[in-house]
Amino acid sequence: MKVVAVVGGVGGARFLLGVKHLLGLPAVGEPPEPSAHEITAIVNTADDMWLHGLRVCPDLDSCMYTLGGGIDTERGWGRAAETWTVGAELAAYGTEGTWFNLGDRDIATHLVRTRMMRAGYDLSDITAALCQRWKPGVRLLPMTDDRVETHVVIDEPETGERKAVHFQEWWVRYRAEPHAESIVPVGADEATAGPGVVEAIAEADIVLIAPSNPVVSIGSVLAVPGVRSALRKTEAPVIGLSPIVRDKAVRGMAEACLTAIGVPTTAEAVGRHYGSRACSDQGILDGWLVHSGDAADVPNVAVRAVPLMMSDVDATAAMARAAFDLGGVDIG
Repeated sequence: MKVVAVVGGVGGARFLLGVKHLLGLPAVGEPPEPSAHEITAIVNTADDMWLHGLRVCPDLDSCMYTLGGGIDTERGWGRAAETWTVGAELAAYGTEGTWFNLGDRDIATHLVRTRMMRAGYDLSDITAALCQRWKPGVRLLPMTDDRVETHVVIDEPETGERKAVHFQEWWVRYRAEPHAESIVPVGADEATAGPGVVEAIAEADIVLIAPSNPVVSIGSVLAVPGVRSALRKTEAPVIGLSPIVRDKAVRGMAEACLTAIGVPTTAEAVGRHYGSRACSDQGILDGWLVHSGDAADVPNVAVRAVPLMMSDVDATAAMARAAFDLGGVDIG
C-alpha cells in the first residue's frame, strides 16, 4: 500500500510516527525492512530560511529527527542532548538572528545541507542524503526544490513601521503577537513541485492531510503549482485531520494565521477552507476527521468525529486508522 501524507513540522512528524506504527513499520531510527507498505511525506519548506549563513529547514528536520529517533521529545523540536555553545558565542558577538535557537548538534545538519547546496545539489537530493543517516522509514520529499519562504506583513512592535518579516521571525521572535496583515509564501507561484511529489500523489492508495497548520504548513504546500491539481486528480481518497480541537489550535498559534486569512478557528471552518473535491474547483477533501464532541458541516465531504489528540503513538495510530476507515481503505 502506498500512503502519502502532506505535513508540516512538529505535528506532522508526530502524525507520521502514528502512521508508521499503524502499518507495522520499524521503530524510529531502524533500517527499513521489506514491507507491503510505503509512506511518502510531502513536507512544507516555506518555513526554511538562511540564518548565520546556513540554510535551515525546520519542518524537514523535525520530521527527520523525530522519525530517526534524534528529536528532543520534551521541546518537540531540535536535537536530543543538545548543547548551545555556538549560539551563546553568536549572541556574545551581538549577531542578528539569535532569537532563533540553533543547537550545536543541529548546526551540523545545517552545515552539511549548506555545503551540499553550494556544491549544486537540490534540496530533494540533500534530504535523501541526510536521511541515509537517520533512516526515518518514510520517504521525505520537500514540496519543492525552489526557494519559497513565507513572509508576514506586520506593524513592527517597537517602531510601528509596517514591514514584511520572515514567518519564523513573526512566529518565534514575536510569538505571532503583532497582527498579521497578510501571509504570503513568497516564490510559491513560480515554484515547481519537487521530484516525486506529483507522482507520489497520483500513485497513492490514500492521501492524508496531517493536522498541521492549515495556513503556513498545508497551505504553503498547496500553493506550489501542481500540488493542488494532483490532489484533485488522484483516484485515492484524500482525508484530512483537523488541527483545531474545541475551537483552539492543538499546537502553536494557528489561530493568528487563520485570522489573517479570514477563517474562523473551528474544525468546520478549516474543513470548508480546504473544500470538497466534489463541489469545488479548488477543493481537496473527500473526508474530514474532527475531534470527538466537535461538529462540522462541510458540503460534499464525509465528516466523522473521533479522538484527535496525539497523546502517544497508539493514540496517533488510532487517528490514522480512523482516516483509513473513513477513506474506505483496508489495511488488513
